[in-house]
Amino acid sequence: MPKVLIVEDDEDIRDILKTYLRLEDLEIFEAGTLSQMRNVLNKESNIDIILLDLMLPDGDAVNELPKVRALNREIGIIIISAKNTDGEKILGIESGADDYITKPFNPREVTARVRALLKRIKKSENKMVFGPMEIYSNNYSVRYEGKNIELTSKEFEILDLLARNSEKVYTREEIIDKIWFGDEFITDRVIDVHISMIRSKIGKNWIKTIRNVGYKFNKNAYTVDNNGEK
Repeated sequence: MPKVLIVEDDEDIRDILKTYLRLEDLEIFEAGTLSQMRNVLNKESNIDIILLDLMLPDGDAVNELPKVRALNREIGIIIISAKNTDGEKILGIESGADDYITKPFNPREVTARVRALLKRIKKSENKMVFGPMEIYSNNYSVRYEGKNIELTSKEFEILDLLARNSEKVYTREEIIDKIWFGDEFITDRVIDVHISMIRSKIGKNWIKTIRNVGYKFNKNAYTVDNNGEK
């Protein structure tokens, strides 16, 4: 049974979320503070998804996102917050969250997004090999010439999407739709920054920029050196 941790200091909101999520046959854990969240994560190492309020009594949870990601790169994180400016949403996503829902929310929307995220993080094991690069979809890991490459969850999901469909050119809008569920607050610039970070970690030749269109994975990049010579 998938496990969901609700981190929310408002007990009424926690109760609403619990009621709807239990209908999805999910095991629910609760925390009202960052300290309680840490305790749950220390005791329950296999939490699948965290529903995370940002404004908690003992701090701003956005500062905890990198720490949670460092402990468990596979965990799904959905922010549910009254903070609703573009900048706050982008910061939450770029800090490591997979999705962002603003308050007030529709509980059915939350359960739908939880289901969608569970499908993504519970994919069966799959390995793709492109020369010296190995991509493991089951645990969000990449190895290059035998060494682990550290990617954020979103960087990995973009790389995985492009590599899995290496014959297709993806527009920025399509990447937003696939990775961020079409979130209107994710801009083209966010995609460009993520692509730049991926290139800095695996090499610039693996992802091609198709001018005025978007991005495409180059499955033969390992045959080309940095000067573009075979």
